[in-house]
Amino acid sequence: MENLLANLKITVPEKIYIKDPETSDLGRRILEHSIQLIDEIGLEAFTFKKLGQKIGSNESSIYRYFESKHNLLLYLTSWYWAWLEYQLVLETYGMSRPEDKLKRAIEIVTRRVKQDVSYTFINEVILYRIIVNESSKSFLTKEVDLENKEGYFVAYKRIITRLKDMISAVDPNYSHPTSLASTIMEGALHQQFLRDHFNSITDCDKEITPNAFFDNLVFKVLS
Repeated sequence: MENLLANLKITVPEKIYIKDPETSDLGRRILEHSIQLIDEIGLEAFTFKKLGQKIGSNESSIYRYFESKHNLLLYLTSWYWAWLEYQLVLETYGMSRPEDKLKRAIEIVTRRVKQDVSYTFINEVILYRIIVNESSKSFLTKEVDLENKEGYFVAYKRIITRLKDMISAVDPNYSHPTSLASTIMEGALHQQFLRDHFNSITDCDKEITPNAFFDNLVFKVLS
């Protein structure tokens, strides 16, 4: 799978950025070090000035790539969802039984991420922590409807649609496949957050994973 992913280009909606950061060394360093810095200090404390100091570049040079840190977060989350979609497609390709395919899909979208060596400027393990802690801030804004119309969340919606289709393949008569699919996606992140920060209000721990919880939930709902 790593060889296949190495030949694939993760596509992010063009309107999110001013200049594609993957096309230059500076752009790739912006992505690499912004992930590290957001993970270290959080999105609220993160600024382009601090990022510029970290990479040894002027703040103005970062604005040539992204209009704001909100757009940078949109880029990172869109990149992650598109990357996760590749995992989902490749790891379920050729599976004939709908139940097996859905089970594998739930595992993929709920598991903790491992480093993918195909993209040296993106640390997927650190990026996953940002997705868990910060991704909701990319769409809990007043501009969400406009940005949705502009296609900013297309990768996120596409992976939920794939999951919905797998649910329907298991039980064509189930009335709420899209709601269940989006619940799995968001619920997995929420359970990871609770496990890390509010473990008294989740059953997920070192032994019980979000994958085990959602696998149990989904197949009981569909049985």
